[in-house]
Amino acid sequence: MKRQKRDMNSRAFDRGYQAGVSGRSSDICPHADDGHRQNWMSGWREGRSDQWDGLTGVSGVHKIRAI
Repeated sequence: MKRQKRDMNSRAFDRGYQAGVSGRSSDICPHADDGHRQNWMSGWREGRSDQWDGLTGVSGVHKIRAI
């Protein structure tokens, strides 16, 4: 668990994915650092794409990692 908390890039991607798949706006990105913001936006884009493809709820549960 400590390793996960230290890896802010993958954590930013996961949080962005969750925001994207739930339909939230990309304007809510909490990161000011360019690297973390880029990973968050990549996750958000993938989440939005999955939402548009219908992978929400039970059909998309295999894509979400436990935080």
